[in-house]
Amino acid sequence: MGNRRKARELALNALFQGEMTGTSAVENFPLLCENFEINKKAIPYGQELVYGITDKWDEINAKIAESAVNWRVSRMSVLDRNIIRLAAYELMFKEEVPPRVAIDEAIELAKRYCAEDSPGFINGILDAILKNIGKAK
Repeated sequence: MGNRRKARELALNALFQGEMTGTSAVENFPLLCENFEINKKAIPYGQELVYGITDKWDEINAKIAESAVNWRVSRMSVLDRNIIRLAAYELMFKEEVPPRVAIDEAIELAKRYCAEDSPGFINGILDAILKNIGKAK
């Protein structure tokens, strides 16, 4: 598993923990790094994701809400919506990450951690976000 994938998993853990405990993902991130065996090479990008998503939280959620026809962000599963946030952040703000890579990585996270129908659901939302931000081909 590559360092970026591990970084995305680390960021997902921090985001998930934040939502489940009502704490900040930014606060959770160093605690996760200290208390679990984390690949040190994954930490910088994981931190960049957590801080970036937290900083752009409202903008990311607005784009998800705009793109998720007939779905409220609050009604999505915690894991689904945080995987979508991760990929949406990369799609919207990380020019060096190709859109297909961001979406494929999100689908892989969903296959590993979510319900059976989550990969398709997440793919659909991310494709809509890609179209809404004008990066779809």
